[in-house]
Amino acid sequence: MNKLSPKKLLLTKWTAVQPLRKEKHFLVAKVIQPGLPEEPLEWVELEAIFSKSRHRIAWRDLKNSDIWRQGWV
Repeated sequence: MNKLSPKKLLLTKWTAVQPLRKEKHFLVAKVIQPGLPEEPLEWVELEAIFSKSRHRIAWRDLKNSDIWRQGWV
């Protein structure tokens, strides 16, 4: 399991263990803040490095090392 702090996710680099739509390397382009400040952070937006397409995922999914590896491997 990857150790993460939701406050330090912006601009971090990630490698998909199984490529998504033939894309493997991603960057956290946006941390989506909740509607109310007391609510926990739930979503981030990943940007594919090659195509620049964006995907919204739950930030906790990045903790799953079966799906994501931190850094560009």
